[in-house]
Amino acid sequence: MSVVAQGAVLPTYARQDVVLVSGEGAWVTDSEGERYLDFLAGIAVVGLGHGHEAPLAAAHAQLDRLWHVSNLYWTEPMAMLAERLSARFGGAQAFFCNSGAESIEAALKYARKATGRPGVVALEGSFHGRTLGALSVTGQPAKRAAFEPLVPGVVFAEPNDVVSLRAAVNGGTGCILLEPVLGEGGIRALEAAFVAEARALADEHGALLVFDEVQTGVGRTGTFFAFEQLDVAPDALTLAKGLANGLPIGCLLVADDAADAFEPGDHASTFGGNPVACAAAVAVCDAVTDELLATVRAHGETVARRLPGVRGRGLLLAVEIGRPAGDVVADCLERGLLVGTAGETALRLTPPLTITADELERGLSILEKVL
Repeated sequence: MSVVAQGAVLPTYARQDVVLVSGEGAWVTDSEGERYLDFLAGIAVVGLGHGHEAPLAAAHAQLDRLWHVSNLYWTEPMAMLAERLSARFGGAQAFFCNSGAESIEAALKYARKATGRPGVVALEGSFHGRTLGALSVTGQPAKRAAFEPLVPGVVFAEPNDVVSLRAAVNGGTGCILLEPVLGEGGIRALEAAFVAEARALADEHGALLVFDEVQTGVGRTGTFFAFEQLDVAPDALTLAKGLANGLPIGCLLVADDAADAFEPGDHASTFGGNPVACAAAVAVCDAVTDELLATVRAHGETVARRLPGVRGRGLLLAVEIGRPAGDVVADCLERGLLVGTAGETALRLTPPLTITADELERGLSILEKVL
């Protein structure tokens, strides 16, 4: 890319010196014609792989019909997607937006309106987004420091520490916000007993239990929602990343028995529920079958057997390497493999859910050589 073009973009990302121009399945190609096996998938976004025919065809068909209308009207794709997600959840109502951070903002407003309480309990090490509200509930001081003061009333508990959680929740708590697997916090899974205690505390204090499934949802952990593996149902959850296989979309999903707080005028999003993104997301939901989910779980077990220091669930994995992860990311790139970081000393592996056994083997072989 030209120096002029690079200089025209604010430096909000530490980008690799590669320009990607095309992708197919688990592979991407750069502007020089080099191919890379993608073990990152847009950071758990392109769950069905690049150019998957189902969301691609659905988006194309919708583009030919209708790109955008105001949310003052209904569209068929939005209604269909809401029905699909409600059925997966077991009864819920949806608010659609454009990103994970937006879905968290909606969840925070919803919990405050529903309970009349501003207090939020989140977790140390958590990540919920970079808009002001989402950043305020992100348990990483280094990300918050430059933008303080942020939204007040947020208390952080230690993950999987029941005593810490009990101390954080009180009568002023309106929302307990948890990632079933902390993503940016190092791919650290919450224990079932800890989540069960969060459910009990929310019920005791009249707070809403909200799961941030922006990264864990839509099959990434081996079930459609990660909470299915915890035997605890939330009052609400957020989705984004993998929902439309790369098209911008976010969603706040509120359980039917908690869905009476918002009314017209309380929240909105001009592009939320975009018919093209929703059409693609409907196709994604239909493609995340029980067979695919079983494959995700099996592939995750294969990675755990092959590499030491693996943690996470399904194909949301980290590999603890005990040395700077950025150096390993660069070495993998040179060998034709895209991986990410999950902290200073851990790699993040989030390949497409549709990756084949042969492709997985190829990527693991490269990792073994680099490590």
